[in-house]
Amino acid sequence: MADKSLEDIRRSIDEVDTQIQTLINQRAKWAMKVREAKGELGDGSDYYRPDREAQVLRAVVERNKADSDGLSDAVMLRVFREIMSACLAQQEPLRVAYLGPEGTFTQQAVYRQFGHSVSAIAEPSIEDVFVQIGSGEVDFGVVPVENSTQGIVSHTLDMFLHSEIKIAAEVELRIHQHLLTQVKSLGQVQRVYAHQQSLAQCKHWLASNLPDAELIAVSSNAEAARRVRQMDDAAAIAGRHASEVYGLPILFGNIEDHVDNTTRFLVLGRNLLPASGDDKTTVLIAGNDGPGALFKMLEPFSKHNVNMSRIESRPSRQGRWDYVFFIDLDGHYEDPALAAALSALGSEARLVKILGSYPRAIEGGGDK
Repeated sequence: MADKSLEDIRRSIDEVDTQIQTLINQRAKWAMKVREAKGELGDGSDYYRPDREAQVLRAVVERNKADSDGLSDAVMLRVFREIMSACLAQQEPLRVAYLGPEGTFTQQAVYRQFGHSVSAIAEPSIEDVFVQIGSGEVDFGVVPVENSTQGIVSHTLDMFLHSEIKIAAEVELRIHQHLLTQVKSLGQVQRVYAHQQSLAQCKHWLASNLPDAELIAVSSNAEAARRVRQMDDAAAIAGRHASEVYGLPILFGNIEDHVDNTTRFLVLGRNLLPASGDDKTTVLIAGNDGPGALFKMLEPFSKHNVNMSRIESRPSRQGRWDYVFFIDLDGHYEDPALAAALSALGSEARLVKILGSYPRAIEGGGDK
């Protein structure tokens, strides 16, 4: 009886698998019809719409609440991203540039946003990612912008000073740092290689467990893993993806000092996007000289009840002690309240530049 029951269960699974496969192929056909309806457009960035994808994925999470015994939101989101990625890539995969080399957290952010049916192209610098997007060589790009414990990535913000590239989406990636090495015990580790931010994120763990090891900062954690894979007395700090790419075993996992260590990445494109229903807007502003200049620039947001979630100042590079401000705001730039605030801001600032209105990062991602 037990064997028969097991066979019945397996038969039911096979039937469900057949239904799933049929429905995925149906979805792929409808995706092709969407492409046909849009006609001949310029490139992949004209077909991939982060605002529409965000709406679909929010619906996935909402539907998932009805089945408490099913897969988690994080797993269901990964499944649907891969289905959507495969459907979009039927004719030609999107080309997405990212801050490399292969094995970085930024590459993970690419796959988190676009799925694995894309052509992910590693670039040596943040500037190169911007250049590739601007030249049309790639459809989108992904770069880090801030970490929850180490703060802003200033070079990413500075690139917007003289670029027309727009923000198309944001990705929040939970960062787990691992100690990768060929050695079998901590006592054999004499040097630790990692990006400077990763060394800072693991400062207390390193002080407690490897107090005498030499800490060596390199350009990326992937570069650290690449160097260490042939060494018998060194370790690298990097993510699980780098461990897989460079064949380095994980000696200790999750060595970051803060359990909520998260990095935010920006997805970059060439165009401003329509509203998705739950958006953020990032603006670059510069004020006129004089007392209360910053207050005058921020006052319209308060007056029109627009929430400001972040503000960063950076040198304008146009004069000594001259600064510009990057501000994250709740809402889409075409929303009435935010549009009114930005209009009022125009009379108080010498520069108002909308860097992008884009879908807010969807909860339920999670890194492994």
